[in-house]
Amino acid sequence: MRHFLSIADQSPADLTDLLKLAHDLKQSWRAGGNNPLLKDKVLAMVFQKPSLRTRVSFDMAMRHLGGDALYLSPAEIGLGQRESIADVSRVLSGYVDAVMARVFDHQHILELAAHASVPVINGLSDYNHPCQAMADVLTIQERLGELKGLKVTFVGDGNNVAVSLLFACVKLGMHFTLAAPEGYQLPESVLEQARGFADETGATFRTIRDPQEAVKDANVIYTDTWISMGQEEEAERRRKVFPPYQVNDGLVQKANSGVIVLHCLPAHRGEEITDAVADGSHSAIFQQAENRMHAQKAILVHLLVE
Repeated sequence: MRHFLSIADQSPADLTDLLKLAHDLKQSWRAGGNNPLLKDKVLAMVFQKPSLRTRVSFDMAMRHLGGDALYLSPAEIGLGQRESIADVSRVLSGYVDAVMARVFDHQHILELAAHASVPVINGLSDYNHPCQAMADVLTIQERLGELKGLKVTFVGDGNNVAVSLLFACVKLGMHFTLAAPEGYQLPESVLEQARGFADETGATFRTIRDPQEAVKDANVIYTDTWISMGQEEEAERRRKVFPPYQVNDGLVQKANSGVIVLHCLPAHRGEEITDAVADGSHSAIFQQAENRMHAQKAILVHLLVE
């Protein structure tokens, strides 16, 4: 059974094929509509965390491809509470053709996949966010062309989004830099995995403290919220640590003149990013948000048709 749980599970060739498929599906949609490749297919969408983009982009991806999506709220499932994750997985496998889950604990995604007889897609976990990374690299490719050799700088917290972006970058030959304060770097286990991927492609990656140094010659600057869902008790401490990592005009001017700025949203404007940058000429944020739908179409077709 094929699942989509982590960028780490995908080969560079797999990622390249998914990007091409996403591009083709986006072009056909814009030219008049997608073929009903997922006719009579149903995707169950299991949410522990709310989300604008994840819910709407998966729902619309299924509709564009002739299928249907079923939203299941935290109250309806109670994943791992009302009944075991294994039982939920087995029950859903008897009803639907695929399951997308957006969870807190990454172990919940792994357990769903272990007991499912249909494909499981990781819509986000506290460890990683692979669907977001596919939208990110699709956007970079659309705006900048050839991926290999590009310099991508992530400014802020070494979080789940940074994990998947790092893996995608090094697997596709891009050079990755994380600018993060002390105590907010990526886990060593992630860096160790990334070293192996980078050795195969010739990509490089580094973690530094200074955001000004990190963005020098960057083709892409990426940022994310300083306080993710589930971290509310850390909000006061984080707001004291992260202000030097704000993506503002001054920081953008230190990068490549053609730099693009990405953010997975929702943005806390005035904190990790300013209005001037989010709405400015370097921003590709809303193209990136739309590309969640097209990247996920490719993932769904890959799992359910190919």
